[in-house]
Amino acid sequence: MGNGNSGFSEAGLRRLREVLARHVESGRIPGLVALVGRGDETHVEAIGTMRHDGGLPMRRDTIFRMASTTKPVAVAAATILLDECRLRLDEPTDRWLPELADRRVLKRADGPLEDTVPARRPITVRDLLTSTFGLGLDMTARTSPIMGAFFEQKIYGQEDGWLLPEPGPDEWMRRLGTLPLMYQPGERWLYNVGDDVLGVLVARVTGQPFETFLRERVFDPLGMKDTGFHVPADKIARLPPLYAPDPQTGEFIVEDEAEGGHHSRPPAFQSGGGGLDSTVDDYHAYFRMLLDHGMHGTQRILSRPAVELMTTNRLTPEQLAAREALARNVVHLSHGLGQHGGWGFGTAVRTYRGDFAPIGQFGWDGGAGTTTYADPDNQLIGILLTQTGMSTPDSARAIHDFWTTLYQAIDD
Repeated sequence: MGNGNSGFSEAGLRRLREVLARHVESGRIPGLVALVGRGDETHVEAIGTMRHDGGLPMRRDTIFRMASTTKPVAVAAATILLDECRLRLDEPTDRWLPELADRRVLKRADGPLEDTVPARRPITVRDLLTSTFGLGLDMTARTSPIMGAFFEQKIYGQEDGWLLPEPGPDEWMRRLGTLPLMYQPGERWLYNVGDDVLGVLVARVTGQPFETFLRERVFDPLGMKDTGFHVPADKIARLPPLYAPDPQTGEFIVEDEAEGGHHSRPPAFQSGGGGLDSTVDDYHAYFRMLLDHGMHGTQRILSRPAVELMTTNRLTPEQLAAREALARNVVHLSHGLGQHGGWGFGTAVRTYRGDFAPIGQFGWDGGAGTTTYADPDNQLIGILLTQTGMSTPDSARAIHDFWTTLYQAIDD
C-alpha cells in the first residue's frame, strides 16, 4: 500500500495540505483541523488560527461546534437501546412520548394548521430513527404556517446561527405536541426534528439525562474525553469563536463567542440534532468503531447488525426522491453537499456514485462548517472541522476540496 503501508501517497497528502492551506490563506477561513485515517494510520493537519485576526494557532485538540455532524454520533444511544431490547423498531413511542400520541396531520404540508386529518397510525421508534416521523425543518418553506409555528413557539431558536431547541426537554415536547404533523408517520424523510426527539426518548427510557447515557455508553468507552453538549471552563480556551461571514462584504461576524457563548454552559436541551462539541480525535474514535462493526479494541459498543442498520440506506425509492429534493435546499447542503441519496439512522449513506466517494460511504456535514464520513470499502475516515458557518460558500468549498484531495491521496 504505497509508502510505509500508510495507504496514502506522500504526494497526495502534500496536495491535501496545500489545498487546505490555500483556503486559509485566502483569508476567508481563519483556521481548520483535518484528520484522515486508514486502518490504524492517522494523519492530521492543523492550519491557521483560532480567530480571524490571528492569535492562537489551531491545534489537533481544538474543540469545534459539531452542529448537524452531531447526528451520526448521538443516534448511537438509541441504537444501543435497540440492542438491549429496551426499544423495539416497530413499537409505538406513545408510552414514552405521550405528547406525540393521537396525532393530526396537515392535509398539505404548507397548508393552514387547522386543515388536518387523523394520523393513520402511531409514531414508531423506526420513524424517529430514520427521520420519517412526520415533522422536520423545511428551510425551503420558512414562510409556511408550520415553520412559522416552530419559531413563534420557540421550539427552535435561530439565535445560535443554526437551529437548536430553546426550552428543556419536557417543555419542548409539550410545545411540539401542540403542532400537527406535516406528513403521515413513516411517509417522508424530514430534517432534524426526529434527531432531537430521539434524545428525549433515550432520556425517558433510561431515566438518565441524554448526555449521561451517551457518556457512559459511548464517549467514555471510546476515550472521547472532549465530547459533550457544552465546553467546560477548563477547556473553553480550546474553543474558537463561531463566525458567520457577511455574504456581501466577507466581513467576519462573530455568531457565537467561546467565553460566555452558547457552548460555555450546559444547555437546557441536549440536542441530538446539533448540540455536540468535539475534536478530530474523538470523532475518529467513534467512526473507527463503526468501521470495526461496533468494536473498540476488545470492547463491543454496538452489535454488528445494529451498525449495519445504522450505516446502510433505510429509505424507500419514493422517500429517496423527496429527500434529494430537500437536501438541495437545506441551509448547509445548498452548496452541493448532501447529494448522496440515502439515509440510515442519523447518517447519510451514498446510494449512488456522484463524486469521488464510493457507494456505501456514510456520515454527515454541519452548518458550522464540519464534515465527517467513513468509507467501508477503503477503510477510510475523513474529518474536517472549521468554525465558519455555511452561510457563505467558503467552508463548503473547503469541504468539497478536502474530499476530492483525500480520495486522490489513496494509494494502493
